[in-house]
Amino acid sequence: MTSPDPAPVRSHNAAGPSGPRRALLAGSVGNFIEWYEFGVYGYLATVIAAQFFTPEGGSEAEGLVKTYASFALAFFFRPVGAALFGRLGDRLGRRPVLILVICLMTGATTLIGALPTYASLGAAAPWLLTVLRIVQGLSAGGEFGGAVALMTEFAPPGRRGRYGAWQSFTVAAGLLAGSGATAVLATVLTTAQLNGWGWRLPFLLTLPLGLGALWLRLHLDETPAFSAAAPTRESAPPERPSARATAGAIALGIGRLTGWSAAGYTFLVVLPSYLQRTTDASLQQALLATALANLGFAAAILPAGALSDRIGRRPVMLTGALLVAVFALPMLNLVQDPGTPAYGKGMLLVAAGGAVGLMAGPGPAMLAEMFPTTVRYTGLGLAYALSNAVFSGCAGLIITEAIERTGDADIPAYYASAACTVSLAALLTLRKDTHQGSLR
Repeated sequence: MTSPDPAPVRSHNAAGPSGPRRALLAGSVGNFIEWYEFGVYGYLATVIAAQFFTPEGGSEAEGLVKTYASFALAFFFRPVGAALFGRLGDRLGRRPVLILVICLMTGATTLIGALPTYASLGAAAPWLLTVLRIVQGLSAGGEFGGAVALMTEFAPPGRRGRYGAWQSFTVAAGLLAGSGATAVLATVLTTAQLNGWGWRLPFLLTLPLGLGALWLRLHLDETPAFSAAAPTRESAPPERPSARATAGAIALGIGRLTGWSAAGYTFLVVLPSYLQRTTDASLQQALLATALANLGFAAAILPAGALSDRIGRRPVMLTGALLVAVFALPMLNLVQDPGTPAYGKGMLLVAAGGAVGLMAGPGPAMLAEMFPTTVRYTGLGLAYALSNAVFSGCAGLIITEAIERTGDADIPAYYASAACTVSLAALLTLRKDTHQGSLR
């Protein structure tokens, strides 16, 4: 859509290896916080439903559906945040916008931990929670595009896949931290303590994490690619691709991410409440199952990103989508079967997470390579946010409601397989050599 960017203009921090490493850390830590919180909210869905969405006399299923509706609402505000903050990031720079979004995310998450419940505040409590979820959605929408642009634009030649994979790895790390914090609380606290005040602790922990991320971003320079593309008094503004070309690239990016979004949230976030409702698993057992899936996810991401720098994004991502499309149903049936040994179920869950990791590892670099510098923050952020809004944010709501209406416990497998089939078709359009050139 545009000609290659001119040679990068590096600032003092980016001149040596400390520039890329610092950018990697600054981008990763904000993304870690975002997904830690979203994981905690998903893992504590049944507790949050009881505290905010289930007044006296209300049904447990109704409260859980409302909780997932609030979960989905935050995702639907991600595209708004991606468009708003992406436009700012493409015009003002990656650094100042990433500073703003980490402040918004940290503040909203901390306030959730201090929010009065339905029992003490009445009907205003779920509304206040929903408002904070909207703020989180807006800031999360601005986080991804900026973090991926930051990492890939600082990445040394031939290592964009590896650098971009850290964005996905911090998704896994955040989800694992969220499941670990929730599992520890569920183990050391009684049910009454967890429901009474213990659920607040993981949200309040975001405050020191956010302050650390803010410090890192305050001490970061602008990316070389943005600095090189920024107009000066002597130069004309860089050429921007047409709105139609950008919209087409965003639509294609959504298709390529559909399987990652749907399968990722099905296996990595929705699983705890699903197992509790369909197999009578305890909260501790459900969280252990999710931790195993997340371990497989995390273990596959960085190798998949590095491999995509060698053989291309296309074959690695196609393999992950194909594995989920073919094996999601038999895997879920074996996990549901009481006759399957515990170690067998654990291996299956690790493998399921690993298949998603094959899509998630090369995914960020693949998206960054689809857009030129002048619209990269906006374009890749919108593709990711729209895909997640529809296929991740709605996963819990769709799966829970579909199981309630049909009684079919295999709904999660159908959902993940169908989404990955869409991704297979979209990924076949990916060129084999896009990983070899420089960013446009």
